[in-house]
Amino acid sequence: MDQKIVQVKIHPAIGIARVGNSDQPAFIGPESPDQPPLPPGSYKDSTGKIIRQAARFRIYGYNQAGEVVRELKLGEAGVTEITWSVHLANKKAAWYRFHIPLDIPEADKLSPAQRGRRNAAVTGADRKKLVIDSGRHSLKASQQQTADFAGKIMDRAVTLGSARTEQTGRLVLTGGDGASASWDEQHNPISGVANNDTWYDNVSDGPVTADVVIDGETKAASPAWAVVGPPHYAPGVKTVRTLYDLLYDVFVTEKTLEADAQISYPEHVEPLLARFTELQWVNHGFATQFGWQGPYHFLGDDLRARLNDPSETNRDLRRQIYQQMRDYDRDGISPIPWPWIYGDGMTGDKVITSVREHLTLTPTQDRILERWAKGDFTPGPPRTGQPDVDKAPVADQPRLLDRAALDNCAADAFHPGSEVTWPIRHKTMFSEPFRILHRSPNTPEPDYGDTLTSAVLQRKDGPLYAQGPGDLTRWMAAPWQCDTASCRFGYQSRSGFGPRYSPFLPTFWPAQMPNHVLKKADFTTVNTKPSGGDDTARRKAFENRAVWLRGLKGSDFNTQRRQMIDDWYKFGIVEIHEYTVGDNKFPKYIQVESEPGYPPAPDHANLVNVHVPEAGAPQLAAAAGLWRGDLPAESVEAALVQHAIEEVKELTGYDETAIAAGYLEKLDPFHDAQ
Repeated sequence: MDQKIVQVKIHPAIGIARVGNSDQPAFIGPESPDQPPLPPGSYKDSTGKIIRQAARFRIYGYNQAGEVVRELKLGEAGVTEITWSVHLANKKAAWYRFHIPLDIPEADKLSPAQRGRRNAAVTGADRKKLVIDSGRHSLKASQQQTADFAGKIMDRAVTLGSARTEQTGRLVLTGGDGASASWDEQHNPISGVANNDTWYDNVSDGPVTADVVIDGETKAASPAWAVVGPPHYAPGVKTVRTLYDLLYDVFVTEKTLEADAQISYPEHVEPLLARFTELQWVNHGFATQFGWQGPYHFLGDDLRARLNDPSETNRDLRRQIYQQMRDYDRDGISPIPWPWIYGDGMTGDKVITSVREHLTLTPTQDRILERWAKGDFTPGPPRTGQPDVDKAPVADQPRLLDRAALDNCAADAFHPGSEVTWPIRHKTMFSEPFRILHRSPNTPEPDYGDTLTSAVLQRKDGPLYAQGPGDLTRWMAAPWQCDTASCRFGYQSRSGFGPRYSPFLPTFWPAQMPNHVLKKADFTTVNTKPSGGDDTARRKAFENRAVWLRGLKGSDFNTQRRQMIDDWYKFGIVEIHEYTVGDNKFPKYIQVESEPGYPPAPDHANLVNVHVPEAGAPQLAAAAGLWRGDLPAESVEAALVQHAIEEVKELTGYDETAIAAGYLEKLDPFHDAQ
C-alpha cells in the first residue's frame, strides 16, 4: 500500500461529550461500537455526583487512494506539531421555539408565533447577550496546552467545559457541569418542556479543527465537530434506531456510501434484533415481550438458532418478525407494529391523525430485515467485534471511532430528542459522510427574522446548510433537564384510558433516559442462591421494575421539571452486573440501577402519565399575558389537573402516587391552530 500521506482527517467526525457535576476526571466516551460499558461505580463518584464523559479526537493520515495509512501521533514518523482549535457555544436562548420538527408535513399547521423566537422580549443588539460563546481556543500538543471554555448570558458567567492534549497529540474535550438556571425565575417559572424563557444550560457544540506539521509540511485536517449532551443514564443500552443508523441511511440513500452487498446474521441482523432485547433493562413493556425468556427474547439460544438458519424451515418465523416492523403505507396510524417508540409527529390526542405518531426503522434497516426474511443472508456464530479500537487494524479505526460516538445517541422521536434533533438528517449539513459542513468564521450567520419560515429553511445560507458554533444543540430543549424529566412512556389523555391502555408503552428515549429499571435491592435477591431451593422470591424480584423517575415528587409535571433541574444527578445509572449464582436461571449479565440519591420512593410513583389538554387554556393564556379569569390561571389549571387525576384513579385503579398529570404543550403542538 502507498504510504505517502496526502490528506489528514480528524476522527471521530462527530465527537460526543456529556455533562457531569463531579470533580473527578472525565472518562473517555466509547471509541468502538463494540466497546463494553465501564464497570459499576464508574459513572458516579463517592458523593453520588455524575462524572463527565469526554470526547477524544485523533488524526489519521490517508494516501492518494483514500486508504488509511496510520494515526498521526506527536513525535512519531515525522510529526513535530499538532495544533488544535475548538470553539464551543450554546445558542438555545437566542434561537427559535421548538414544537415539532419543521421538516415534516405536520409542521405546516404551526402558527407564526410557534415558529417565533425564544426570549422574544429581548430585542435588538441585546439578543447577542443570549448566546453563550466561548470563542475559539487553540492548543499546541507539543506544549501540552489546555483551554477552558466559558461565556456569558445576560451578563451571567457560564462554563462550557475544557480541553487538553495528550502526550500522543490527541485532543480530549470535556463539557460543562450540567447546571441550569434562569436570569429571572421569579417572573418566568418553568412552564413547559422545550421553550422556557430566561432559562439556560451549559450543553454546547462547535467545530474542532487541527493543523499537523509532518515532515516539515503543515497540513490542515478535515475538521470534526463536538457535541456536549446530557448524561447517558443507561450506557450499556442502545436504542433500536441510533443516530449512526439514521446518518448511515442518509448517506446510503444519496449514494455517498455503499450499503453492504452481503447480509450476515451476526453482523447485520442480530445487532438490530438484540436492541429490542436490550431495552428490557430500561422499559418494562419491552422486558415483557423481548426480555429474558419472553416470547421474543432474540438472544436466547433456541430462538437464535432458528433466526440464524436461512433455510425454508424457519422462513415463516423470519417473515413474521419482519412483518411486525412498522410500515407507514401498510399500517397507517396503528400503534401495534414494532418498534413501540414514539415518532416525530407524536401528540397527546386520543384520535391519532399522523402516521408519524410512532417510529419506523430506517429504510436501510428495513432492507436488511427484508433480505433476512427471504433467507438472503449468511449465518454465523455471535460476533465478537472489535471492543478495543487500538487493537483493531488501523484501516478500521476511523470507521469505529465515527460509529461509536453516534451509536450511543438517539435518533428516536426528534421531539426534540436527546443529543441533537431533526436538522441532522439533512445531507446539506455535511461535507462528506458523518462530517459536518463548517461555516467560515468570516461568514456570520444572517438574521432570519422573528419567524423561522419554510423559505428560510430552504436558503443556501440557512440553518440546514453550513454550521457554526452552537448550531446543532440550539434546537434542543431549554433547559435540557425539562425534556429529560418528560421523556416518559404511555402518555394518554384522560379520555383515552380503557382496557387496552398500557402504562409502559409507547416510549420516547429509554436507552438514554430509562423508564423502568431493576433496582439494586432486587438484583441482590436475584443474585443470592435460595437456601431452600424455592426461586419464587428471586423470580418476583427479577420481574419487578421500578419507575426511574420515581424520585420526582408530586403529580404536577412542571413542578417535577423544576425539581429535575436541581436533582438530575441523583437519578440512578443503569450498569451491567454479572449474575454469579451460576445456575443459568437468569441472564449472565443483568443491568441494574445504581442507588439513587433521593429519599426512597414507591416503585410505581409516576407510572401513569396523563396529558390534560383542557388545562392548557389557562396556562397558555397566562404565559401570553392574556389571562382575565376571576381566579389565578395557576389555580384553575391545578383544579383541572386534580380533577383529571381523580378520574384516572377511578379508571385505572392506581393510587395518586402513581399518577403524574398536567398540560403538556409538547403533546399539543397545534394548539394555536385550534
